Amino acid sequence: MLNGLYGCHINDLNMVRAGVVKHPKDWEHGGYNEIHSPKKRYRIIDHQELMQLFCVLDVIDFASIHRKWVEEALAGNRLKRQSRWAESVAVGDESFVKDGLIGRVRGRQVVESQGIFELREQQVAYRI
Repeated sequence: MLNGLYGCHINDLNMVRAGVVKHPKDWEHGGYNEIHSPKKRYRIIDHQELMQLFCVLDVIDFASIHRKWVEEALAGNRLKRQSRWAESVAVGDESFVKDGLIGRVRGRQVVESQGIFELREQQVAYRI
């Protein structure tokens, strides 16, 4: 299972890391606001699946845990870019990446590290 620091909120910090906003709540297109104020329609997050991954039963409890993870990352200045999340097409368990995605994409490879699987683009040199 992915822990909060490396999983759920890492993308919420992208715009903070880029200097666009000071806090993820200020970026209206990210997941932070949807976790804290779930939409009824046109959701980008499967809340039930996400809560199941983190063994949380209640949306309010999950929002509280998520807020704590984000605040800890901001307070601890843990905004370093992490290649797993920045360079992969998809990250997850073996069934999600290998069984669910690899058959649908060509020219990509699966990389496994510490039980977490990444779907990566092949490195191709640019030609002029």
